[in-house]
Amino acid sequence: MSKKSKRRRIAFQGEPGANSHIACREAYPNYEPLPCATFEDAFAAVRFGRAALAMIPIDNSVAGRVADIHHLMPASRLHIVAEWFLPVQHQLMALKGATLKTIKTVESHVHALGQCRNIIRKLGVKAVVAADTAGAAREVAEAGDISRAALATKLAALIYGLKILKKDVADQAHNTTRFVVLAREPKWASRKEKRVVTTFVFEVRNIPAALYKALGGFATNGVNMTKLESYMVDGSFSATQFYADVQGHPKQRGLELALEELEFVSQPKSLRILGVYPAHRFRETFK
Repeated sequence: MSKKSKRRRIAFQGEPGANSHIACREAYPNYEPLPCATFEDAFAAVRFGRAALAMIPIDNSVAGRVADIHHLMPASRLHIVAEWFLPVQHQLMALKGATLKTIKTVESHVHALGQCRNIIRKLGVKAVVAADTAGAAREVAEAGDISRAALATKLAALIYGLKILKKDVADQAHNTTRFVVLAREPKWASRKEKRVVTTFVFEVRNIPAALYKALGGFATNGVNMTKLESYMVDGSFSATQFYADVQGHPKQRGLELALEELEFVSQPKSLRILGVYPAHRFRETFK
């Protein structure tokens, strides 16, 4: 058995050279990145033991939340054990014979296209949605057409032999993606950690002011909620699940009391903690 095959694996959605691939290499340099076609495939790789961890993008500071993750992740029955923030810059790339004047289309993941509207509009090219950034780079390389360009990473340009026509073309300099790291078994951060994030999902009862009552316990117990999002459950307009991040550990008295109050007004057995993990150092830059 080769030395490489003995390394633990970390799954990600996308092809080699994707931003998720870069996040894997930065956060877990001793793990072997495992590319997966879909998020479901990445979850399954962890669930069935083909990978120890999965690196999953959940939010972007420009494009917002990553579609589908918030309902796919609770259903996966995996656990959040860490988070990672990756500053993102997109490179405009094409075949080595191409120029800014020869390209007619630019291909990439829908989020990358949304993060680079200015350059797309300035060049007057057509945006084409691809499954992921690195996949777009590979397809452009394979097509052999100097009218096609891609928005992807420097790593993707290197892997697929493309020329970068214009560097760092994202609209906003603060463009950053937040990832969560998933594992089969829960691994809660120690209460001694200086900063801890707790992530959970819940459904409120169908009663007046249910959400107000659900959130009141966090206010009265001094717990800071940094994220709250809602989405439909099973396509029902009357059943809504909420996804939340709060600062603190469930064993700390304030958060413990807040979660007890939340459980009282939630649907039975709907409150579920997805992870208790150390806050990434990037959070220290938040104003």
